[in-house]
Amino acid sequence: MELSARNQLRGTVKRIEAGAVMAEVVLDVGGQEITAVITKRSVDRLRLAPGDAVVAIIKSTEVIIGK
Repeated sequence: MELSARNQLRGTVKRIEAGAVMAEVVLDVGGQEITAVITKRSVDRLRLAPGDAVVAIIKSTEVIIGK
């Protein structure tokens, strides 16, 4: 699948915290954690589980940096 998003980070699913409708999917990307909030239905459809190799695709118009 070709995508226009350039920010694609390969990682591993570390844990999934599923609620009734939404789920937090925590990824390990090179020793750093990234959390994605997606629907529980998407977790089920993708059959996501801890240890799965995945790609975090980030499409955003701005990045905010704090210090």
